[in-house]
Amino acid sequence: MRCASFYIPKQSKLKLKPLGEDAHFVSCDEQTIGVADGVSGWDKSGIDSGIYARSLIFNYANAINNKLLPEIIDPKTIIREAFSKNSNLEGSSTICVVTHNNGMLRGANIGDSGFLVFREGKLIYKSQTQQKRFNCPFQLGNHKGSDRPECAVEMELGVKEGDVVVMGSDGLLDNLFNWEIQDIIKTELKLDDHDDKYNNKYKDLAFAIAEAAYYRSLDKYGVSPYAIASAKAGKKHKGGKIDDISVLVGHIVCNWDISSSASSS
Repeated sequence: MRCASFYIPKQSKLKLKPLGEDAHFVSCDEQTIGVADGVSGWDKSGIDSGIYARSLIFNYANAINNKLLPEIIDPKTIIREAFSKNSNLEGSSTICVVTHNNGMLRGANIGDSGFLVFREGKLIYKSQTQQKRFNCPFQLGNHKGSDRPECAVEMELGVKEGDVVVMGSDGLLDNLFNWEIQDIIKTELKLDDHDDKYNNKYKDLAFAIAEAAYYRSLDKYGVSPYAIASAKAGKKHKGGKIDDISVLVGHIVCNWDISSSASSS
């Protein structure tokens, strides 16, 4: 699985959180990607949940890089390992992890981040999100009302050459419809193109999806998944949702000389 990512942190007028509250990790060596989204509700208590999310992803990356996990990675085990080392931090975060091994995707998700799988230009799978109520996702944390790794939704999915995995925080999923992501993939990535000399195309794809989500987030009058969900919950909201936007992409290919990269923002 060839992987790449792109991150657009939410712009703050006070510029108190230049890194935003999302964090992510990409390991092509271990065929694993993950994203965490710090819950912004902690702002009211003067707590930056981005610190919790970045620590969670750092712990996760450390477990991967130090080979502390079995050969076939269990995403829920990754989450449990990362969470156990975050016991001294305030705040909370969602998390979504996906790993690929020999044509099988294994994932675990807590909260409203998630991933989609496209095959031959069509959506074939979308992960289940977890919310306690509208705009209140399940979340890992150390406070009394937080959740624990055991609540993670686990999934397995067989994939084949050419399939495209798109993972994102809710900054992506709240702003773009599935068909819009699908159209961007068709435009940016030729599914039959396996040119090893052009590895930047995956970064370009992640950027194109993130850019589209960003412009939608600034749209005050358009239709978005978040606006539709708001209406269903009896809330009034038009346009997109301004938020941190993390996009990770994976392309299933054969006979590729694996290299690794890591990123946590």
